[in-house]
Amino acid sequence: MLSLHKFYRNVGFCIFKRNFSAPVAPFASHVSPDDGKADEPQMADSSNVGRGKKPTVKAASTAQAAKNPIVAAAFASLLQEDRPQGASTSGTGSSEIDEIIINAKTVNDLLKIPSQSKISRKQALKIVSILAEWSSIQKVVLTDFENDSRFLQLCNVLGRTNNRNNGSKVQIRPAMASSLQVDDLQTVLGVTANDEAAKLIAGLTMPQMIKVMSSLAQKKKRSTPLLRSLAFNISSNTNKLNLKECGDLLYAMASLNFRDPVLTARICVDVESELASNKDKPAPIGSILTSLSMLRYRDTTMLDLLSDWIIVNREICKTSQISSLLMSLATLNYEPTNMDAIKANLINTLSESDFIKPLDWLNTVWSLAVLNCVSAHHLSSVLNPTFIATLENDQNGELSPAIKMKLLNLNACARLELESDKVGIPGGVNLQDPKFFVPIDASKEKRILIAGMLDALKSLLPSENHVRINRRTSMGFAVDAECVLDTKCLPLAVDKDHPGAKRIALLVHDYHDMCQGPNPSLNGVHSLACRLLEKSGYSVLSIPYNEFNTSDKLLKRVEYLQKMFKAIVSEKP
Repeated sequence: MLSLHKFYRNVGFCIFKRNFSAPVAPFASHVSPDDGKADEPQMADSSNVGRGKKPTVKAASTAQAAKNPIVAAAFASLLQEDRPQGASTSGTGSSEIDEIIINAKTVNDLLKIPSQSKISRKQALKIVSILAEWSSIQKVVLTDFENDSRFLQLCNVLGRTNNRNNGSKVQIRPAMASSLQVDDLQTVLGVTANDEAAKLIAGLTMPQMIKVMSSLAQKKKRSTPLLRSLAFNISSNTNKLNLKECGDLLYAMASLNFRDPVLTARICVDVESELASNKDKPAPIGSILTSLSMLRYRDTTMLDLLSDWIIVNREICKTSQISSLLMSLATLNYEPTNMDAIKANLINTLSESDFIKPLDWLNTVWSLAVLNCVSAHHLSSVLNPTFIATLENDQNGELSPAIKMKLLNLNACARLELESDKVGIPGGVNLQDPKFFVPIDASKEKRILIAGMLDALKSLLPSENHVRINRRTSMGFAVDAECVLDTKCLPLAVDKDHPGAKRIALLVHDYHDMCQGPNPSLNGVHSLACRLLEKSGYSVLSIPYNEFNTSDKLLKRVEYLQKMFKAIVSEKP
C-alpha cells in the first residue's frame, strides 16, 4: 500500500511540475514583489507564461540557461581586484540611459555605455542581463567580450556595495574564480532590480542556487521574484538533492516564510530516495522535520518515513532530534503508523533531565498532549510552581503568549482528560493570576472571516441573548461564537442550561490555522482546542476558510451554517 501511494505521489509531482515548464525570464518579469507577507495558495497564471518580447528566448533559454557562462564570468570578475574606473560622468539622465540600454543593438552599443555615462548598479545589471539573454539565444558569443576592459568595468560596478553605516566599500575576498562563494552573491542579493536578478538565476548551478536561497534566508531578504525564480529553476533541475541540500532548502523556505508546493514536493521526493542510504546522519533528519512543521507542510507518507528512520536509528539520535519529531508531528496534527513504537522506544525514555532548557521540555510535553499520549507524570512535571518559576527565569521574568497558551492547554488536559484531582497531579496553573492572561489578537484576514460568519449567524438567531461572541476560555484560547440549539434546531438562550440541547462552539479557521500539502488538516494547536472543547461538553463547528467564503452572498453563508447545525443536532450523543 505504501509503495502504491509512493507511485501516485511521484506521478502527481511530475504532472504538477510540467505545468511550470515555461522559461523563467518571462515568468519572473511579471511577478511583483510582496516582501514580508506570507504566500497564500494561488494558481499559476498561465496567461503570463511565454509573454517575452523575443519568441526565440522561450525555446532556447530553458535548454541553454544552465550552460550559459556569462553569469559565471560576471561573478568571477567580481573576485578580481577593483580596477580604476575612469568613467566620466556626463549629463545624461537616468531615464535616458535606460532608453539607450533598451535600444542597444550590439555588444559594443551596450559596453560603451559605462564609459560615456555614470551608471547605477541596477543599470549595470540590466546590461549584463541583456548580454546573458543574447548569449542564451546564440546572438553573441561570450568569448568575444569576456576580456574586454569595458565588460570588466561593468562587473566592477556590480560588485561595489556601499555600507550604509560608514559609506565604505565592502571588500570582496579573493577566491577561486570557478567557485561561487556566498559572500560573492552580492550581484544577485544586493540589488533593487529584482526582476533582472531573477533572470540571471537560470545560469547558476544547483549548488549555487541553494547558496543563493540560504544567503537570502541569512540576510532576511525576502525578494519574491528571486525566490520564485529559484523555486522554478531548482524544481526543474534534474540533479538529485542530497539530504543536507534538502534540509538547507527547507530551512531557508521556512525562515523566509516562503511556501512553494512544487519545490517542497520535489524536495520530499529526493528526501524519500535518500533516506535508505543514510545510516549515520540524524542532523538533517531533525532539520527537515522542524522545517516541515514551520512550513505547515503535511505529507503523511513523508512523516511516516522520517518517523521510521528515527525509530530504526534511535541509538544515534540526540534528544533534540527526538523532540523535533514529536513537535513536528504535533504541529502537523498527525499520528504516524508506528505510533506504538514511538511510545515504547522514544516517549517512555524521555525525562525532564534530558533537556537543558525548560522551554524545550514544555514543548515536548505539549506535543505529547496534542498526540494524545501525555501521562500524569509528564503533566505534573510542568504544572507545578517550581517548574513555572524556572521557566519565568529562563524567559527573563515574563512568559510569552505562546508559553501561556501551552501551560493553559496542559492544565485543561490534566483537568478534563486525566481528571487531575483523581490521579494526583499537584499544583496546576492559577487561573486567577494575571500573569497567565493570554492576549488573543486575530489577524485582519481572520477578523474578516469571523465577521462574515457572525453576519450569517445573526440571520439564524432571533435575538442577541441567543449568541455569545468571542468568549474567552480558561484553556488558552477563545470561542468565536457560541449558541444553543434544541433537537429541532431551534435556538435557545445561551446563558441558561438546557438539558438535551446542543451547546455549539463555532471556531473560524483561516489559512494560517491549517496545514497545507498533500494531506491538509487543522494544525495541532487548533485540533487540541477543538478536543478540549468537546471534553468540556461542547459540540464544535469548525469553519475553515476553504469552505466558508465571505465573498459569497449572505444567503449562501446562511445555508452553510444551517446545514452544519442540522448535522450536529442529528448526531447521537
